[in-house]
Amino acid sequence: MEQKPYFNVITATRDQVGESPIWDEDTQCLYWVDIIGKAIRRHDFTNEKTTSWRSKDFPTAIALRQTVSGAVVALAGGVAWFDFSTGQFISQSNPDPTVGNRLNEGRCDPSGRFWLGSMRTNLNPDGSGRDIDRHSGALFRLDPDGTVTRHTDYEFGISNTMAWSPDKKTFYFGDSLRNVIFAFDYDDDSGGLSNRRVLLEGFESGVPDGSSIDEDGCLWNARFGGGRVIRITPDGRVDREIIVPMTNPTSCTFGGADRKSLFVSSAQFTLSEAQLRANPLEGALIEISLDFTGLPDHKFRG
Repeated sequence: MEQKPYFNVITATRDQVGESPIWDEDTQCLYWVDIIGKAIRRHDFTNEKTTSWRSKDFPTAIALRQTVSGAVVALAGGVAWFDFSTGQFISQSNPDPTVGNRLNEGRCDPSGRFWLGSMRTNLNPDGSGRDIDRHSGALFRLDPDGTVTRHTDYEFGISNTMAWSPDKKTFYFGDSLRNVIFAFDYDDDSGGLSNRRVLLEGFESGVPDGSSIDEDGCLWNARFGGGRVIRITPDGRVDREIIVPMTNPTSCTFGGADRKSLFVSSAQFTLSEAQLRANPLEGALIEISLDFTGLPDHKFRG
């Protein structure tokens, strides 16, 4: 079922590569990053104010911390603690020291561990694009005690999509270059993965970018280049296609007072000047009201 829903534009800001939206129920704030813009952003829905912080490295994903104020941030060159009050970063670790790789996707699991995916970098130091000439990304896990575990070989083109089923028994992970989303058996006690299989492969509209999950266990996947977010059932069927007003939706999360708002980030990256002039919503972050309830975003327990 294809839908063109009513949507709200959250902020006048347009991101070069908006990514990793997360919702904080406690403060009614939405957080996200602009990778190429080297910015961390927060929109406070209690006063409709957007605040931005600058970073020296490309920030690729963010999760709030549970035990202290602040966030854990994936940067191209490693993981860092971030303090919103000072705007300072403190380096924590570099899960993937492979020359020419960078971190990309990141999200916290139900037990508060921060998962990270890497990739062959597609960015030059000035933020311009470069070709990806190898599949060398891997999947990592950062535990609250600082331990880093690598879960896969260095085999992925662009690591994307991280989500856990409501019963905590399935983990979803994608590779944009292969146009595939995988499902794994997941052990929440240990953080272990097994039995990798294909959930969805070769869907023709765009490629898989970031995802969120609803209370029914269905995956909501942003399709970069496809101008839509799709809903994928646990058995791999696409039962909804939500058309969005941006060419490159990058990720999504559920939030709002009842977690029935889907927040969708997007990117101007790869679009021509003519395309950007033709559509002023490229790079926008929008809110879509749905009849589905999403699972809350988890915080890092370290």
